[in-house]
Amino acid sequence: MSTPTVDESLVRKAFPFFSDQQLLDEISQHAVLLTFSAGDRVMDYGEYVRLVPLVLKGSLKVMRENEEGQELFLYFLNAGESCSMSFTCCMASKKSSVRAIAEEDTVLLGVPARFVDEWIGRFPVWKQFVLRSYDQRMLELINAIDSIAFKRLDERLMDYLRQKAETRLNHEIHATHQEIALDLNASREAISRLLKQLENMGQVELGRNRIKVL
Repeated sequence: MSTPTVDESLVRKAFPFFSDQQLLDEISQHAVLLTFSAGDRVMDYGEYVRLVPLVLKGSLKVMRENEEGQELFLYFLNAGESCSMSFTCCMASKKSSVRAIAEEDTVLLGVPARFVDEWIGRFPVWKQFVLRSYDQRMLELINAIDSIAFKRLDERLMDYLRQKAETRLNHEIHATHQEIALDLNASREAISRLLKQLENMGQVELGRNRIKVL
């Protein structure tokens, strides 16, 4: 992980709706540019969140853990997005209840906690971004609950693969069946069987630790 200087053009590319030049100047002055390799932990359970992550490039996978240590996939964060839970943790000085892992090599902007609330009062475009982030994440959490409660495992698997593939230009996923099973809180055998069924139906193409969504 490194902290080079923030390039305003990177911010404009990922967040074109940040149209207020003064906000862009503040971001360039106060935010920290962070780089993570695929598999790195960006945020973890029980940690105080000191920086709100704005994704410039790459993607993050956000997970939740139960008391038995079992994890469940919640949603992905892609370029131009942020984690609404980090806003809450920053402004309320709360510990994180989720884990965020870099799905691929990822570049983030880390906004220090003290500016998150301050900018809401000063910049309408930042306030709109924060509210939109809350709304988007809430819908994704509702979808995750609905998926677990009402969908069959094969439907949940296909939804997961589509979301994961959307973060990649070639729609090719590099993951083992065991990793996918852990994300969906299912058995590896069930995931392998369903992936083979999806391949026979022409919806995916399977390789060694590789899945392409067709």
